[in-house]
Amino acid sequence: MEAVAKAKFVRISPKKARLVAEAIKGLPVGEALSKLQFTPKKAAVLIGKVLGSAVANASQRAGVDVDSLYVKKAFVDGGPTMKRWRPRAMGRAYIIRKRTSHITVVVDER
Repeated sequence: MEAVAKAKFVRISPKKARLVAEAIKGLPVGEALSKLQFTPKKAAVLIGKVLGSAVANASQRAGVDVDSLYVKKAFVDGGPTMKRWRPRAMGRAYIIRKRTSHITVVVDER
């Protein structure tokens, strides 16, 4: 039985978070958590929290063995972009895009 966890409006760009999410697809949950623990990226911490939440959601269901869970899907969608302005030369303005992400992790039993 699938269990899903989502983190929305996370302040990291989707491109950076997708690098980490692709690394844990298809792995058993224990192996995925240890891989995230030793990945030196901000996204690893954020995706680790979502993965832990998905495992907790799965453990609430009757008859689910937590040790047999694996990461069925892990994907990152883009959220809304905050726009900020920086002054530039000759009175111009330069836009700074502060991107956000929606992180989704799905775990399932083998």
